[in-house]
Amino acid sequence: MPGPLQETAYERNAPDARVVRESLATTNRGVFWIEDAGQDGPALVLTSATTADLAIVGGGYLGLWTAVLAKRRNPGQKVILLEAQRVGWAASGRNGGFCEASITHGEENGRARWRDEYTILERLGRDNLDEFEKDLGDLAIDCQWERTGTLRVAVEPHEIPWLGDNHLDQDSVRSRINSPLFLGGSQEPDGCALVHPARLANELARVARHLGVEIYEHSSVTGLSSRSTGKVRLETARAVVTADRVALATNVFPSLLRRNRLMTVPVYDYVLMTEPLSADQLSSIGWNDREGLADMANQFHYSRLTADNRILYGGYDAVYHAGRKIRATYEDRPHTYEKLASHFFATFPQLEGLRFSHQWAGAIDTCTQFAAYYGLARQGRIAYAAGFTGLGVGATRFAANVLLDKLSGERTERTELEMVRKRPLPFPPEPAAAAGINLTRWSLNRADHQQGQRNAFLRALDAVGLGFDS
Repeated sequence: MPGPLQETAYERNAPDARVVRESLATTNRGVFWIEDAGQDGPALVLTSATTADLAIVGGGYLGLWTAVLAKRRNPGQKVILLEAQRVGWAASGRNGGFCEASITHGEENGRARWRDEYTILERLGRDNLDEFEKDLGDLAIDCQWERTGTLRVAVEPHEIPWLGDNHLDQDSVRSRINSPLFLGGSQEPDGCALVHPARLANELARVARHLGVEIYEHSSVTGLSSRSTGKVRLETARAVVTADRVALATNVFPSLLRRNRLMTVPVYDYVLMTEPLSADQLSSIGWNDREGLADMANQFHYSRLTADNRILYGGYDAVYHAGRKIRATYEDRPHTYEKLASHFFATFPQLEGLRFSHQWAGAIDTCTQFAAYYGLARQGRIAYAAGFTGLGVGATRFAANVLLDKLSGERTERTELEMVRKRPLPFPPEPAAAAGINLTRWSLNRADHQQGQRNAFLRALDAVGLGFDS
């Protein structure tokens, strides 16, 4: 039987409420990355009917990579991209900037779901990250790329065995990043890079335009239909695009295909960004190798340094609102920002007095296998991918190649993967979705307060392949 609830390390070492209050007193509610990157001129809006060989819906990483790679495969084709707001304004401009090699949401999730092909998936993920890095150089993309790797840390005694046999001991991990909470750690030196998310989106858009892609912003697609001519019709408020092929890259937003309406749910993630650290403040925590940082809890935290030595600190609360709604009001959650600030100063008490310059949130497109799913519709004229579950910075490039393979009718190593061929289970409709998701969140929180012991509900999810692995 699970034991009594215990305080976590973050709760046992919580700072005085004054420290939290002062750190958030002047915080701006806005996305640091998007403000820092700015916009490349005014938006071009679709105002007249046109045609395309390939039309892409969505101006985040998946849509932008699909556009760039399509033009590199076939420079002569006409490619149009339609974006409802501005390029990179949603998840692609709001994430932590961790570009992972994994396309399976980590090794444990990958081995549990695709055991027989995991070795191939791991290789393809590594190749994708290497090719991503090469593309940045070949295309002169400036997105503050740093191939730093990651450091996973244990902050509770029961988490130490999860680090593996060759983990760093307490002194070794604290010599890398100095926190009194860190009891041990494990390094992945090459499987992750850090990027400036909004700059990456802007730069991909710049490259796409240079290659001849027509990008229309503030041009939301409101309807999709197939024509007897074999074309696909995309309706916007002002004009229509008629395309031979379509790639849907709408991420967390409601799918234009009815078959995908229950495949994902929007889960809100919350982030704080500090002001730049002084030389003395940075020296007090070390972090000389600038690796990405995450803890081992179910409700985990992630953090990283920026180019100007701010600390991004996010995670822990992952909030679902019944009805699959996506609303700006869900980003305003003072209790969560206060909790994050408290956990930050528990982790780095030597930084007391530091202030947070920005706070923001964004919706993650979560699916039941925690990695992207893929498919074709309308006699192979429409391809789609979604469900990246927070690890899409690198995986969207891999997914773009899958979509282009599928639309071309090619059989490639990518298209023959079980992970690509089979759809995961959908989420149930409401109110069952909200009940199940919130029970899962409650159970994961209890596990973190009970030395990692999972209750019967979580064990049942594990048994049917729906267990969550952070």
